[in-house]
Amino acid sequence: MSIHPVILSGGSGTRLWPLSREALPKQFLRFHGDQSLLQSTVLRTVGLPGGCAPTILANHEHRFLIAQQLREIDVAARDIILEPVGRNTAPALAVAALSITAEDPAGLMLVLPSDHLIPDGSAFRAEVMAAVPAAQAGHLVTFGIRPRWAETGYGYIACGEALPGDQACSVVSQFIEKPDLDRAERFVAEGSYFWNSGMFLFPAGVFLTELERLQPAVLAACRQAWSESQRDLDFTRLSQPAMERCPSISVDYAVLEQTSLAAVRPVEYEWSDLGSWKALWDVGTKDVDGNVTEGQTVLEDVRNSYLYSESRLVTAIGVEGIVVVETPDAILVSHRESVQGVRKIVDKLKQQKRSEGVIHRKVHRPWGTYESVDEGARFQVKRITVNPGAKLSMQMHHHRAEHWIVVRGTARVTRGEDVVMLTENESTFIPLGVKHRLENPGRIPLELIEVQSGTYLGEDDIVRFEDTYNRS
Repeated sequence: MSIHPVILSGGSGTRLWPLSREALPKQFLRFHGDQSLLQSTVLRTVGLPGGCAPTILANHEHRFLIAQQLREIDVAARDIILEPVGRNTAPALAVAALSITAEDPAGLMLVLPSDHLIPDGSAFRAEVMAAVPAAQAGHLVTFGIRPRWAETGYGYIACGEALPGDQACSVVSQFIEKPDLDRAERFVAEGSYFWNSGMFLFPAGVFLTELERLQPAVLAACRQAWSESQRDLDFTRLSQPAMERCPSISVDYAVLEQTSLAAVRPVEYEWSDLGSWKALWDVGTKDVDGNVTEGQTVLEDVRNSYLYSESRLVTAIGVEGIVVVETPDAILVSHRESVQGVRKIVDKLKQQKRSEGVIHRKVHRPWGTYESVDEGARFQVKRITVNPGAKLSMQMHHHRAEHWIVVRGTARVTRGEDVVMLTENESTFIPLGVKHRLENPGRIPLELIEVQSGTYLGEDDIVRFEDTYNRS
């Protein structure tokens, strides 16, 4: 018996803006300790029967972030499947099940969102094992979290009778959408209702059979997308035309709410989907006044609040129940109970075409990062970091020239027909229209300052001639 972890990493995480953004959503951030939420999710699955490497489904824009974070924890994915368009969880799991059954027809799929917080890995694995008999018997098992308060932001699962011959899991009596406060309080008081965690364990083959019975159009499109997929470096790219024809539907609506095979395993370990800044306050370590703080903060007469500082000192006086989140290019201030409205702020930023709604000042690339330091009419200054052994594409620009100054490490610079080596305090100039490439041949990160000048300085003024990472 083998358990195949399937990790869903396609979310944009806008509810935790400005820290989480479309280009760097929350699953890649480190909220607790040295590991990101994605890394913690992967490591929780180590030690399960079969020793199966994880299958990860993700947005193609995040593929190099995922690969980098897996390397940091020394884990190799079984596959990283890239979704060309978002089609919700049922199609994503269908593709994963097709991939797994091709190698292991009897394999179990352990479906996990990449952005949940579960501090106790041992308790998590014990609960997975408790659900194995029900899954092996052909049930689609969902893990229900015993509610600790009347939460209106989660769906609920109503537990029925125990499965015949299996006291660990129960029949699902009902799936309930996010309730109002009165119903949520009643659910908590009754004790037979659990938060729907979005984590599942089921036989991949049984899931495909039920999907074909209940949503044949979804499975047909996914079969085509998988059969027409292509390998790209360490990734599998699904067919975009096939996925665009696939209906968009969640696994709950598509299968679990309609099948007679749904079961629930109630669990009581600490869990949070970190779906809002209020959730981070809920799970955070509080001071004597009920405050949770991160970074540089000084408070006076502040209670029951969450304050996060990334780059500057944040101070507050005489307030209660607020959230303040500071990043180098944006600050969020909200009442703690109003943070679900963060999505509306992000929508407005996108409508105004402001970059803060999508990317951070520091932008991640497969070769390293760049960070905007200053900009004005016809110039921009960036700080560039190139990872050891990495290199940028061979490229040129139609509208800008560049001046590079090395501040740490060693750079190999291709400029037209010339190749030069630069070390600290040395510089070079790349004229407009000249082919060029930057490489780090050393063993430490290469850091340099780039000064751009020209009539247009947008990132789309890049013509690539050759690229290690297969970017267009």
